[in-house]
Amino acid sequence: MTSTQENPDREEKPRPGEALGLEEVELVPEDDRIIGVVFRRSLWVLLGVLLVVGLVGLLNRREEVAGPEVAVETAPPIAVDVAPTAAPSVAFTDITTEAGLDFVHVNGAQGDKLLPETMAGGGGFFDLDGDGDQDIVLINGTSWPEASRPSADSTVVLYRNDGHGSYSRIADSPRDSYYGMGATAADYDGDGATDLFVTAVGHNHLYRNIDGRLVDVTQKAGVAGSEREWSTGSAFFDLEGDGDLDLYVANYVRWSKEIDFELGYQLTGVGRAYGPPLNYEGTYPYLYRNNGNGTFTDVSAAAGIDISNPATDLPVSKSLAVSPIDLDRDGRIDLFIANDTVRNFLFHNRGDGTFEEMGESWGLAYDRDGSATGAMGADFGFFRNDDDIGFLIGNFANEMTSVFVSQGDPTLFADEAITEGIGAATRTVLSFGIFLFDYDLDGRLDLLQNNGHLEEEIHSVDPSQTYRQAPQLFWNGGPRASRTFLPSGSELGSPIVGRGSAYADIDGDGDLDVLLLQTGGSPRLLRNDQQLGHHFVRLKLLGRAPNPDALGATAVLSAGGVTQRRQVATSRSYLSTVELPLTFGLGDNTEIESLVVTWPNGTVQPVERVEIDGLTVIEQNP
Repeated sequence: MTSTQENPDREEKPRPGEALGLEEVELVPEDDRIIGVVFRRSLWVLLGVLLVVGLVGLLNRREEVAGPEVAVETAPPIAVDVAPTAAPSVAFTDITTEAGLDFVHVNGAQGDKLLPETMAGGGGFFDLDGDGDQDIVLINGTSWPEASRPSADSTVVLYRNDGHGSYSRIADSPRDSYYGMGATAADYDGDGATDLFVTAVGHNHLYRNIDGRLVDVTQKAGVAGSEREWSTGSAFFDLEGDGDLDLYVANYVRWSKEIDFELGYQLTGVGRAYGPPLNYEGTYPYLYRNNGNGTFTDVSAAAGIDISNPATDLPVSKSLAVSPIDLDRDGRIDLFIANDTVRNFLFHNRGDGTFEEMGESWGLAYDRDGSATGAMGADFGFFRNDDDIGFLIGNFANEMTSVFVSQGDPTLFADEAITEGIGAATRTVLSFGIFLFDYDLDGRLDLLQNNGHLEEEIHSVDPSQTYRQAPQLFWNGGPRASRTFLPSGSELGSPIVGRGSAYADIDGDGDLDVLLLQTGGSPRLLRNDQQLGHHFVRLKLLGRAPNPDALGATAVLSAGGVTQRRQVATSRSYLSTVELPLTFGLGDNTEIESLVVTWPNGTVQPVERVEIDGLTVIEQNP
């Protein structure tokens, strides 16, 4: 949630309590072995720098030797395509009330300042009834057992799309009431209907979609987890390449009301506060292997994802988001894990049902200063339209958004937040929901962040911060030579206590609309009313059972000399799920040079006919 350092040899940053205006708290012990390793590495780096400086000095002192004069023919400079200085104005219209969304999130807050109250607020889009329209799921919290004002609201609230972007609440939504966090949607049983998994404080819930109705099958499936855990992000993906969808579930910290009160965080001059997770014990995640018969087996320990601190033998991870992606293109889905105040993980899939944690080795563990960040939400994409992939992570206040970009090698990353143009603009906000999407259909992935602080009274101790914060939209400026994200002039509305976020084309006009979620308040549904005249292609990939949603498939489209890449993955942002169809903006282009789909089993399928400005359904070849 807020910045801390795992590497003591780096420049010291404000301590987590200080960033919130919290009174002094005792920090957990550091890992002495890790400190020693880092110290030795630092000595080698220093030695290398001194050698380079000495070599440069010797070269500079060399006597210059004049050579013969040579006539050189020069060519005029090559013109460089420079990005426009301002982003196009694209109108997002708040249609929350007009569209029929009457939901108000319940976080159970009654003054005790219990940590889950300020972290909840997930949901998103999925096609519940199979009619091709994007329906909405909103995940509610609930009141605590001893609350004086009990809440009777259901945790899972569903809204049906009429096909034109208007919604009606579904009366036969599940009536369960528990402290929900987020959701991810996928057809886990291969019957052609999209199912829903919901994370929670305590037991999680799996809902099977039967004829457009969600039926709780958690106990039969074996994915409830422990009552003692607090689950957050989750993702369906194919672990072993056997075709069916397995399930990864991130757990945050070891939490209870008693632990919360024992830590006793205080906001200086105000009173009790939502504290950082630093002094909470970490947790291990869940990994469930799909047995192919509607049940799952917990293979967490055997899969190598239980990362422990070697000095304490306690869990390291404090996870909030998971991104499933075949990072090194070996045909196996890897997992990027965003951790809060401890290093991020990259679980490299070995292909035998196990993972190797490579976050530090591949450059994804720490920010550009070598520090762990308060990582919240995450997304990934090829936003440069080349072979380099980027991970974007929303971080705590006074930490810029992380932009990890591969350096011509999918196993080597660097944080390029500053050079990408979003470092300064994102440093002052606290970002949760974050995703890449092409909002103006120009063929380049843009960035949206949903922001909001943890503390209602934060402004009284830190004038630079507010509880409610405005979302941020960054336009992708284009050519590589001058390419940066630029703040967009599009109005996204008034500040909110932002948490989850998702996108979908809710009205069938081709551009992507946005759902912004918040804790303790109403969502905001923003219709994309851009009128730039750009063309587009939308693809619905239909894989073969047991993965008809084709999760993990990639589509590579070339038009106008530009190549775009997309991967089917519904788990994005923070506690959120997005639509399955893929959207490619074309700008002014009206012809497709090529389209190739690589299915999860590795089959490569060229596609000859693609509808411009419409939806093309592509079925996997036998």
